[in-house]
Amino acid sequence: MDADTRRCGRFPESEYVELAVEVFALLADATRVRIVLALRDGEELSVNHLADIVDRPASTVSQHLAKMRMARMVTTRQHGQRVFYKLANEHAVQLVTDAIFQAEHALSSTPRHHHTSAAMADAAGTENAS
Repeated sequence: MDADTRRCGRFPESEYVELAVEVFALLADATRVRIVLALRDGEELSVNHLADIVDRPASTVSQHLAKMRMARMVTTRQHGQRVFYKLANEHAVQLVTDAIFQAEHALSSTPRHHHTSAAMADAAGTENAS
Protein backbone atom coordinates (compact mmCIF):
# COMPACT_ATOMS: atom_id res chain seq x y z
CA MET A 1 0.00 0.00 0.00
CA ASP A 2 1.10 3.58 -0.57
CA ALA A 3 0.95 4.65 3.07
CA ASP A 4 3.89 7.02 2.63
CA THR A 5 2.27 8.83 -0.30
CA ARG A 6 -1.18 9.33 1.22
CA ARG A 7 -2.18 12.93 1.56
CA CYS A 8 -3.94 14.58 4.42
CA GLY A 9 -7.66 13.90 4.34
CA ARG A 10 -8.59 17.58 4.42
CA PHE A 11 -8.46 18.24 0.68
CA PRO A 12 -11.37 18.25 -1.78
CA GLU A 13 -9.99 15.19 -3.57
CA SER A 14 -9.59 13.21 -0.36
CA GLU A 15 -10.64 9.60 -0.26
CA TYR A 16 -12.35 10.39 3.08
CA VAL A 17 -14.92 12.90 1.80
CA GLU A 18 -17.62 10.28 1.18
CA LEU A 19 -16.97 8.69 4.58
CA ALA A 20 -17.22 12.12 6.22
CA VAL A 21 -20.62 12.57 4.58
CA GLU A 22 -21.70 9.24 6.10
CA VAL A 23 -20.61 10.50 9.54
CA PHE A 24 -22.69 13.65 9.07
CA ALA A 25 -25.65 11.54 7.94
CA LEU A 26 -25.31 9.37 11.03
CA LEU A 27 -25.31 12.47 13.24
CA ALA A 28 -28.26 14.01 11.39
CA ASP A 29 -30.63 12.72 14.05
CA ALA A 30 -31.53 14.52 17.28
CA THR A 31 -31.53 11.33 19.36
CA ARG A 32 -28.02 10.39 18.22
CA VAL A 33 -26.77 13.92 18.92
CA ARG A 34 -28.26 13.69 22.40
CA ILE A 35 -26.58 10.30 22.90
CA VAL A 36 -23.22 11.79 21.94
CA LEU A 37 -23.77 14.64 24.38
CA ALA A 38 -24.77 12.20 27.13
CA LEU A 39 -21.59 10.20 26.56
CA ARG A 40 -19.27 13.20 26.09
CA ASP A 41 -17.56 12.92 29.48
CA GLY A 42 -16.25 9.43 28.70
CA GLU A 43 -18.54 7.67 31.15
CA GLU A 44 -19.95 4.27 30.22
CA LEU A 45 -23.73 4.20 30.29
CA SER A 46 -26.34 1.48 29.82
CA VAL A 47 -29.16 1.71 27.29
CA ASN A 48 -31.70 2.34 30.06
CA HIS A 49 -29.61 5.11 31.59
CA LEU A 50 -29.12 6.73 28.17
CA ALA A 51 -32.85 6.39 27.47
CA ASP A 52 -33.59 8.28 30.69
CA ILE A 53 -31.08 11.02 29.81
CA VAL A 54 -32.28 11.55 26.23
CA ASP A 55 -35.94 11.02 27.15
CA ARG A 56 -36.58 8.34 24.55
CA PRO A 57 -37.75 4.73 24.85
CA ALA A 58 -34.96 2.22 25.53
CA SER A 59 -35.83 0.31 22.34
CA THR A 60 -35.34 3.48 20.26
CA VAL A 61 -32.05 4.29 21.97
CA SER A 62 -30.89 0.71 21.45
CA GLN A 63 -31.57 0.94 17.71
CA HIS A 64 -29.63 4.19 17.45
CA LEU A 65 -26.74 2.76 19.46
CA ALA A 66 -26.62 -0.26 17.13
CA LYS A 67 -26.16 2.06 14.14
CA MET A 68 -23.56 4.08 16.01
CA ARG A 69 -21.73 0.89 16.96
CA MET A 70 -21.71 -0.33 13.35
CA ALA A 71 -20.18 3.02 12.37
CA ARG A 72 -17.58 2.56 15.14
CA MET A 73 -18.73 5.72 16.87
CA VAL A 74 -19.42 3.90 20.14
CA THR A 75 -17.89 0.88 21.80
CA THR A 76 -19.46 -1.57 24.21
CA ARG A 77 -18.57 -3.49 27.32
CA GLN A 78 -20.76 -6.25 28.64
CA HIS A 79 -21.11 -6.82 32.37
CA GLY A 80 -23.38 -9.78 33.04
CA GLN A 81 -26.63 -9.13 31.18
CA ARG A 82 -26.03 -5.38 30.86
CA VAL A 83 -24.21 -3.66 28.01
CA PHE A 84 -22.48 -0.36 28.60
CA TYR A 85 -21.71 2.14 25.84
CA LYS A 86 -19.10 4.83 25.49
CA LEU A 87 -17.81 6.96 22.66
CA ALA A 88 -15.01 5.39 20.67
CA ASN A 89 -13.09 8.69 20.54
CA GLU A 90 -13.48 12.42 21.09
CA HIS A 91 -14.22 13.34 17.47
CA ALA A 92 -17.99 12.82 17.61
CA VAL A 93 -18.16 15.18 20.58
CA GLN A 94 -16.16 17.79 18.66
CA LEU A 95 -18.43 17.48 15.62
CA VAL A 96 -21.57 17.85 17.73
CA THR A 97 -20.07 20.76 19.70
CA ASP A 98 -19.10 22.56 16.50
CA ALA A 99 -22.57 21.96 15.03
CA ILE A 100 -24.20 23.41 18.14
CA PHE A 101 -21.87 26.41 18.01
CA GLN A 102 -22.79 26.90 14.35
CA ALA A 103 -26.48 26.72 15.29
CA GLU A 104 -25.90 29.38 17.95
CA HIS A 105 -24.29 31.61 15.30
CA ALA A 106 -27.37 31.16 13.10
CA LEU A 107 -29.63 32.43 15.88
CA SER A 108 -27.57 35.19 17.47
CA SER A 109 -25.02 37.83 16.54
CA THR A 110 -23.27 37.12 19.85
CA PRO A 111 -23.60 33.37 20.40
CA ARG A 112 -23.65 31.96 23.88
CA HIS A 113 -20.33 30.14 23.48
CA HIS A 114 -18.62 33.49 22.81
CA HIS A 115 -19.89 34.79 26.14
CA THR A 116 -18.42 31.77 27.89
CA SER A 117 -15.07 32.20 26.11
CA ALA A 118 -14.95 35.90 26.96
CA ALA A 119 -15.77 35.21 30.60
CA MET A 120 -13.04 32.56 30.78
CA ALA A 121 -10.54 34.90 29.12
CA ASP A 122 -11.45 37.66 31.59
CA ALA A 123 -11.03 35.24 34.49
CA ALA A 124 -7.64 34.11 33.15
CA GLY A 125 -6.58 37.73 32.73
CA THR A 126 -7.59 38.48 36.30
CA GLU A 127 -5.64 35.48 37.58
CA ASN A 128 -2.55 36.47 35.59
CA ALA A 129 -2.73 40.05 36.87
CA SER A 130 -2.71 38.82 40.49
